[in-house]
Amino acid sequence: MLAAMSTAPRPSSSQATAVSRDAGDACPGALRLHEADDGALARVRIPGGVLTVEQAVTLGEAARRLGDGELHLTSRGNVQLRGLRAGCGAELAELLGAAGLLPSPAHERVRNVVASPLSGLDGRGARDVRPWLTDLDAALCASTAAVALSGRFLFALDDGRGDVAALGADVTVRATDGDGALLSLGAARESLRVSGADAPRAAVLAAEVFLDVARARGARVWRIDELDVPAGELTVAVARGLTRSGIGCARVERDTAEERHTPRERDTAEERDTVEAAGPPPGQAGSALCVHVPFGRLTAAQWREVTRAAAGFRSGGLRLTPWRGLVVPAPDAGPGRTADVLARLSAAGLVTDAGSPWPRVGACTGRPGCARSRADVRADATRALATAGRAPLPVYWSGCERRCGHPRGDRIDVVAEPGGGYRLTTAVRGQDPRGTSLDDPSGFAAALAAILP
Repeated sequence: MLAAMSTAPRPSSSQATAVSRDAGDACPGALRLHEADDGALARVRIPGGVLTVEQAVTLGEAARRLGDGELHLTSRGNVQLRGLRAGCGAELAELLGAAGLLPSPAHERVRNVVASPLSGLDGRGARDVRPWLTDLDAALCASTAAVALSGRFLFALDDGRGDVAALGADVTVRATDGDGALLSLGAARESLRVSGADAPRAAVLAAEVFLDVARARGARVWRIDELDVPAGELTVAVARGLTRSGIGCARVERDTAEERHTPRERDTAEERDTVEAAGPPPGQAGSALCVHVPFGRLTAAQWREVTRAAAGFRSGGLRLTPWRGLVVPAPDAGPGRTADVLARLSAAGLVTDAGSPWPRVGACTGRPGCARSRADVRADATRALATAGRAPLPVYWSGCERRCGHPRGDRIDVVAEPGGGYRLTTAVRGQDPRGTSLDDPSGFAAALAAILP
């Protein structure tokens, strides 16, 4: 059986493939809309996935009034609004600004921050990272230099459990015992140990140093691992920058073992060989209710049900996860009440059963929303859902070779081919890919058997 997560070491920065981004970063935002086949698209950054009920209501209203009524969750815990009517940009900006979703228009595309979604809710992790999240977002919006970051640059705040530390962020801050933190840059083999109090500011300074180094080298890059520098050079430059700013730090060897397995995978030894984490499993986790959203697509009715559920608890908010899921903090809920809320969310079409195959199956937008797609991949993925859910690896369906939104880590790629049908390929770190063709989703089980040992 293929192992779900490889134990191969992460590449050092000197092993990164040199990239030159000659074209500008066209990543969409809330103020820079993208024209798709189904209308304009807006991507609203939600740092850490944290929303108040009022902000959630505003997003639902914007989708209903200006777009197709649906909300689409991204692999970074952000929200996309699709099918937006022409000329609605100013009205959208006014709605989002009034709700506090655009604290700095100049920084709106660079506020890409993922955070451990169950932090402070299930008794795990070394610390609650929500104060870090508030401080990092404020420091980011206050940084004039940070405006130059690409809309693809990513920060991750991990509470020590290793979930978002495994997402390949450009700057990762991971909590450690004793009120400390480890600051990591891309796939570099070394981390910088800093105090917890300094961690958010250190993360922003690290991004600024990256921009300085790239500019000095004349490198047109968007992500840290695209920067072709000798191993450790960027880490040293960041350490110097932190010291100049009065932040104490120490270089330490990076421990990547913990990043290979998330809490769900570490629960039992058996799961380590068969499961790649898809975020918090559906159901109740500590004082939180977790649901998975198939394909990250929420209808207006589903979004209303989620916001209604969040409004019913004392915390008064919700969190979006990088695995296209939702977490509703429920600190004041008894067993009967949580069961009732989960039942209502399930009745709305959201996944609340931890045994569901949905968290292990994903797909890009596909037809008809994307002009590049060669197939209606979501319909085909749904047809093959039962078989794919039993696969030893997550399965991701793509309408073309770009594989937009595919999960990080080992998986089975199902890519639509130019002449029709699909190509199944294993993507397992440290192993040669194995592939086969699939003419029709009804034959998915046979195709799967052909590529798995």
